Amino acid sequence: MADSCPYYRGLQILTDVCVGCSHCMRSCPTKALRVSGGKARLHLDWCIECSRCYQVCEHRAIKVMDDDFGNIFNYKYRILLVPMLFFSQFGDGIPQKTITDIIGDLGFTEVRAVEQGCDLVAEKLNEYIPDSTVRPVISTYCPSVIRLIQVRFPSLIMNLSPYIPPLEVTAQYVKRKYENAGIPSEEVGIFYVTPCVAKIASIKAPVGGYTTPVTGCINMDLLHDKVLLKYKRKDFKENGIKVSLEVSRNGMRWSTTRGEKHAMKKYINAMAIDGIGHVMEILEKTENDELDGVDFLELRACDESCSGGILVRGNRFQITADMHRKSESLPDKIPMLNEYRELCGDSMLLGKVEPRDVKRYGPDIDLAIKKMETVRKLRAELPGIDCGSCGAPSCEALAEDVVNGERTIENCIFMQLKYEKSGSLKVKNVVDIMEKIWGKKYDS
Repeated sequence: MADSCPYYRGLQILTDVCVGCSHCMRSCPTKALRVSGGKARLHLDWCIECSRCYQVCEHRAIKVMDDDFGNIFNYKYRILLVPMLFFSQFGDGIPQKTITDIIGDLGFTEVRAVEQGCDLVAEKLNEYIPDSTVRPVISTYCPSVIRLIQVRFPSLIMNLSPYIPPLEVTAQYVKRKYENAGIPSEEVGIFYVTPCVAKIASIKAPVGGYTTPVTGCINMDLLHDKVLLKYKRKDFKENGIKVSLEVSRNGMRWSTTRGEKHAMKKYINAMAIDGIGHVMEILEKTENDELDGVDFLELRACDESCSGGILVRGNRFQITADMHRKSESLPDKIPMLNEYRELCGDSMLLGKVEPRDVKRYGPDIDLAIKKMETVRKLRAELPGIDCGSCGAPSCEALAEDVVNGERTIENCIFMQLKYEKSGSLKVKNVVDIMEKIWGKKYDS
């Protein structure tokens, strides 16, 4: 059964800008991209929003699908949930008080640290993991990792933590605070400053049947530039914005690699991995029962975790170092932890996460098995060098496309030479095939 909530496309390929260079196709960890007609094409259901394609595109042909900043003014109360790494992008150059004043000047009525929900999540995990019959428990912090598991490692869905991430805990807290104050929900807008596209997608299309209180997302790079511009122009003043940036030591470190690991009790054997390639490697080991003695996996798709998100300005290593430095002087727990327990403690379960039904070979099991066998035979015929000239990222991907009727075996340039030599394929046919894949780029 597939997740009832459809995928949200956080990234869009601008076909009028794309030149079909295939860099994105080669970088995609789930082989969700192809080149056809000289343009990159996306299998949306296979995309995990890891943003590797965005990072390697030299032509800026991939766009982030974000919310209009002006949407915040649809609400009387405009709350901004800010990751603490946002402030670390500025280093010591702009005081935190100045940044929050500018955020107020931009139109927000309250700013609150996202990481305030971390202490309650850590508390729940430390209670849950020792009694869990499944090992290892996998963090639900990174949306790209959840999607990766849904698409490529569905047998590990049962290993996912049953709890929502800290962002959602903090958002619930804010929502209930305003509800308890008697303020109508339609007057309250809760906006999140996101360092990555995956979190935009997780808010627009949550997994596990969870309904988020978050109204919309603000790109971190956009807000960074707005703040910096106002600061340089001295175009701001002190205002009455409500500020709540109290976080704990663990909260400050949570979005960095090993942040969750540090929050686990000493008797819990936790492992932290960042970078999508390393994450896939460890998930393969987990799936093959080659990961002994590990109780908890903190998995982050980006290098250096959220500090390496594509919407973060500044050097990820410097940002991480700054956050760890700041964490040293912070308390073990946030002062309002009891209030978080009271308002959010009974509604932290994520709900059941379902595998993504990508229908790679269709819904008919018997037919799918036959197709898999055909793929295996085709794969043996192909050269196995994964050159990408066929418009697919690998020989195996081409074999799958052939079986699904999306391409032909003649798309492979080595098979073209074979058939041309035997006389079953003419030069004109070869030209037509390659133009269909790569477009008519070399017309005079």
